[in-house]
Amino acid sequence: MTTQQPVKARGRPPTITLERIANAGIEIGLPNITFVGVASALGISHMALYKHVPNLKALKCLVAEEIFQRWNIPRASNDAPGELKEYLSTFAASISEFVKAHPGLTPYVIRRLAATQPMIEKNRAHQNHIAEVYDISQEQARWLLATIAFQCFSVADTIYSVVGKEPVEGASRGLEEAEMEAELEEGMRALITGALVILNERSRG
Repeated sequence: MTTQQPVKARGRPPTITLERIANAGIEIGLPNITFVGVASALGISHMALYKHVPNLKALKCLVAEEIFQRWNIPRASNDAPGELKEYLSTFAASISEFVKAHPGLTPYVIRRLAATQPMIEKNRAHQNHIAEVYDISQEQARWLLATIAFQCFSVADTIYSVVGKEPVEGASRGLEEAEMEAELEEGMRALITGALVILNERSRG
């Protein structure tokens, strides 16, 4: 006598939200994102994912925006802000660490046409904060922060993209990375010093 096996009841399909999609993309990493990979991580078909995100470009933008929104940009204390030069060095160091932690993000940050509205608004809020704390104009804060950010994002992205790869073979990745990071830090100090000199000259003019 054959015993009929009970049919397993299908569970409810997973609830898919943009936040869950972004989380899956962050886990995979921007350079490795594919529709199939994100769908698999969410336990759905890649065709089902298309109902929430229209294409791969939009998927990567969604993930990049979420990464940027989670970045804790250093804030200056209103009570004891310290020197602006010191703050800008802290800001640059935060960018370097951020780029290292999130490969592939830089193109979405330094290219104005790639930035989403929430990313633009976060930048603007940061600029307004620095302008208020250090008693400079919003335009001065925008120029300073944008100058530091553009250069630091670009150079840091180059460093972490090439370290340990050809044409240098057999080199210690750790030593090479430390050497290049030291060069980046020195370069950013020089840039910050020069930017503040230019800012003062413009103020007097």
